[in-house]
Amino acid sequence: MRGERQSDELNRRNNAFDNKLRPTDFDGFVGQDKIRDRLMLAVRAAKERGESLDHVLFSGPPGLGKTTLSYILGEAMGVNVKTTSGPVITKPGDLAGLLTSLEPGDIVFIDEIHRMAKTVEEYLYSAMEDYAIDIMLDQGPNARSVRLDLPRFTLVGATTRIGLIAPPLRERFGLVNRLSYYEPRELAEIVKRSAAKLGVDVDDEGALEIARRSRGTPRIANNLLRRVRDYAQIKADNFITGEVAKASLSLLEIDPHGLDEMDRKILETICQKFSGGPVGLSTIAVSVGEEPDTIEEAYEPFLIMEGYLERTPKGRMATELAWNLLGLKSFSKQGELGL
Repeated sequence: MRGERQSDELNRRNNAFDNKLRPTDFDGFVGQDKIRDRLMLAVRAAKERGESLDHVLFSGPPGLGKTTLSYILGEAMGVNVKTTSGPVITKPGDLAGLLTSLEPGDIVFIDEIHRMAKTVEEYLYSAMEDYAIDIMLDQGPNARSVRLDLPRFTLVGATTRIGLIAPPLRERFGLVNRLSYYEPRELAEIVKRSAAKLGVDVDDEGALEIARRSRGTPRIANNLLRRVRDYAQIKADNFITGEVAKASLSLLEIDPHGLDEMDRKILETICQKFSGGPVGLSTIAVSVGEEPDTIEEAYEPFLIMEGYLERTPKGRMATELAWNLLGLKSFSKQGELGL
């Protein structure tokens, strides 16, 4: 694994590992308290009325729990959850096949719903509102439309780019929730719960050390726990203390702020090559050798949240905090010093 892609790697799914650690009910889900309370209320109301849950849209950076919450909703409602992703549904027939196979009340979870083809997306409108879908058969003079009735179902969509979802689709979701980055104390609780499931001991300092370097993201916290667990197994009698976590994470080149080599490379590029900015995303991507979408989705949100980067109409700019982190004098400071 190349060091500059560390954060991207740590935020990738490992389905078998994720499923082992994934909470199965609202009581086991840590963080996102307001969203959890809203969903619990909606579930209770829907069950009391004997209806399916209203359609739900989750947005936010990767790894914050959008998929986990969809499974928890299924468990709470006592229904099946069928999962797919936007890029997989390439034609209306794919969508029709999925929706006609549902049982009443089932949940359809579509990850990366913003990447669904527009021709397919339009078929969702009637499915979400009227629980029916119109399919065109044949072409030319013989073309005819056939309406397929669907059981009442709940669509749960997940996106990291809510701005790319067309308003007609977005407006059909009754519950729209944006997940936020986690606080270190919340991540420390997740680390302790996950460690118990993995059969490894971790003290409060060890859990907090992992949490601080997890970029506010539960998936990264759990993936870091895997790496630290290996280190503790070989060198620390399977017990993770603060010092053990620090030593292990140092080997991974993840600093105390949670920044890795690519984060620093982005900030160094803006500060040293472009005088702190503003500079365009495409220019940064070429300079650091990474895809623009990866920078925008995997790196920028955390750097902006932590106050190292600003997004302006003219481009990205490094903040004074970024200059200080790199041990450099900003151009404004150099001017004040007459340098």
